[in-house]
Amino acid sequence: MPPRRIVTGRSQEPRKRFMEELRRMREEKQLSLRKLGEALGWDHSLFGKMETGGSMGSPEVVQALDQFYGTTPMLLTLWELAMGDPTQFRERYRRYMLLEAEAVNLWHFGISTVHGLLQTERYARAILAADGIDGLELEQEVEARVGRRMLLDSGCPPHFRTILSEAVLRSPLPNTEAWQEQLERLLTMSERTKITLQVLPLAVGPHGLDSTDVMFLNDPDGNTVAYTENALRGDLIEQPTPVRQLQLRYDAVRDLALSPAESRNLITQMLEEVSCDPST
Repeated sequence: MPPRRIVTGRSQEPRKRFMEELRRMREEKQLSLRKLGEALGWDHSLFGKMETGGSMGSPEVVQALDQFYGTTPMLLTLWELAMGDPTQFRERYRRYMLLEAEAVNLWHFGISTVHGLLQTERYARAILAADGIDGLELEQEVEARVGRRMLLDSGCPPHFRTILSEAVLRSPLPNTEAWQEQLERLLTMSERTKITLQVLPLAVGPHGLDSTDVMFLNDPDGNTVAYTENALRGDLIEQPTPVRQLQLRYDAVRDLALSPAESRNLITQMLEEVSCDPST
């Protein structure tokens, strides 16, 4: 097959293309960033960041730009593609992100943090900052992680089961309000039909995954791969034998976990304790 002919000469990467189109449309209108901000009611610095990759903005901002330029829904479509583009993630995550986007079933066990698909923006920022990320990279990583949540908000989301070690819930954010927000999100998401949330009590003691954060990804053809992760690296496991071994351990952990109803009750209780804490 002959190579695809490039017609416009513009970037084929969604994020860069989005930035290019924003800049091109503004310049064609002969508008400064300040004038654009005045016309739409947002600080002009936001549009500058969007054109240089410092921020992707929000759906509301992009929709306003589409209406202003008369391009609806082109910019919003580019924004959605850019937010779902695996190239915005660090190299070690990109293969995983492609598999996550195609999966019909996701089974997760977390030993220390809430999974990214369930994280609030402030929780994601705190976790990424704790990894030593800061500045522009931190802002880009937070936006990329928050953008992943669209997977669960799509018209046909995958079935998602997450089992959280109780240690995750016993490791609150320093900001009480941000921690309350995260607990509330867990409760809200756990009520969805295709999401199952369970908590593994600390009282169960040692178990087969006590040092492993793992996600199983099942594709439409019935194939399953596993992704394990620690603070330094993530490993994609595709060989059937080790995947089955991890699945057996996951099944054993699931048998030890609280039921979904019991898990929601525990999170509700913890949320009430945080809300009533006189020191906060």
